Amino acid sequence: MKSAFNFVREFSHRFFWQGFLQLAAVAAVIGFSSPAFAVTDVVWWHAMSGELGRHVDKLAADFNASQSEYRIVPSYKGNYTETVTAAIFAFRSRSQPAIVQVNEIATATMMAAKGAIYPVYQLMRDEQETFSPSAYLPAVTGYYADVDGNLLSFPFNASTPILYYNKNMFRDAGLDPELAPKTWPEIGLAAKKLRESGAECGFTTSWPSWVNVENFSAFHNLPIATRANGFGGLDAVLNFNNEVVMRHIAQLVEWQATKVFDYSGRAQSAEPRFQKGECGIFIGSSATRADIKANSKFEVGYGMMPYWPDVFGAPQNTIIGGATLWVLRDRPAAEYKGVAKFFAYLSKPEVQAAWHQNTGYLPITRAAFDLTRAQGFYDRNPGTAISIEQITLKPPTENSRGLRLGSFVLVRDVIDDELEQAFSGKKSAQAALDSAVERGNRLLRQFERASPDR
Repeated sequence: MKSAFNFVREFSHRFFWQGFLQLAAVAAVIGFSSPAFAVTDVVWWHAMSGELGRHVDKLAADFNASQSEYRIVPSYKGNYTETVTAAIFAFRSRSQPAIVQVNEIATATMMAAKGAIYPVYQLMRDEQETFSPSAYLPAVTGYYADVDGNLLSFPFNASTPILYYNKNMFRDAGLDPELAPKTWPEIGLAAKKLRESGAECGFTTSWPSWVNVENFSAFHNLPIATRANGFGGLDAVLNFNNEVVMRHIAQLVEWQATKVFDYSGRAQSAEPRFQKGECGIFIGSSATRADIKANSKFEVGYGMMPYWPDVFGAPQNTIIGGATLWVLRDRPAAEYKGVAKFFAYLSKPEVQAAWHQNTGYLPITRAAFDLTRAQGFYDRNPGTAISIEQITLKPPTENSRGLRLGSFVLVRDVIDDELEQAFSGKKSAQAALDSAVERGNRLLRQFERASPDR
């Protein structure tokens, strides 16, 4: 009996441990290989800093918390130019992210890189995620669609320039703090009174070309270039050196002498001057609202872009700036599933409405706009609907749809350079604009010759 008992005990013991080890091995294999327990990281390179960067981080964190399969990893890469340049170099070394944020004027450049991009409409179709261009605002989608209306990139942060003013400084200058200047002559008069009351400068603008040439032209229904501002073909020719733009720049130069207008530099360098109370009026992106609200210690007023009332058809409508999200090729298939789900998440009305309300960027979908209005946001925050009212003021024309010009990042630098020559008194307004057109056209021809669609 004893030997039989020992045999059974030994057999049971051996069976238990063999079974346990087999189960453990199976569990280990499942744990390491099953996608149910693996999280796929999706890297997103962006150009949002400050308050906007914090909102980007929150978008990613909220999406990550909404599901357990994918993790969006946002990474700030500098300004728009630095971000897209980093992505180009990364693609060459096969270390590119799945998503990169690219500003609107680089759309033609991205379209030419056919082998490097995964068109968003194709991605969403391949991954069977709901994606209908008709759900998005036409003023936004028209900029980023091909000739068949297919969206090539995902509309993300769309903005347009609006007018901000310091209500406290308006009161001190004897100006009506509830009345924003509507025309350029009104801007000149208000800025002169601000200077007389002690302001360091009357008004300033950010993004010199975007505000004073590109959007100025659209708002006055004037072309930037032939061929519908480039939408009609790569052979477009710049032609913004017309009498109306010249007269506008010449007026800015005249005001510069007494700091009624004061040039503050390129990109967003003018914004801190407004926040610090140096300039009473500022024209810049609607998306600077988040930073202005966070950093200004005065009551802020809002208005539309000013226009010259003697120009027939003005005001027309402004055009958008900002950026979209482009998907890059040669990433693992699992990442593309995550990208598609992330884009579907970003399209939700409640997500888009919150992004619009917190940042000042335009709502990219009709549903987000309707939800924001239904929530009473525009009633509680006067002026916040100005950007939408401005880009939809009139149906877009060939002159006010936007721009699709190759290498326009470089062209814009040329325009900014020539405007600086005018503001510093080194060139007349006409000479500066003529030079900008000549230099810019050389860049367009270089892009045309190098394009695969030529």
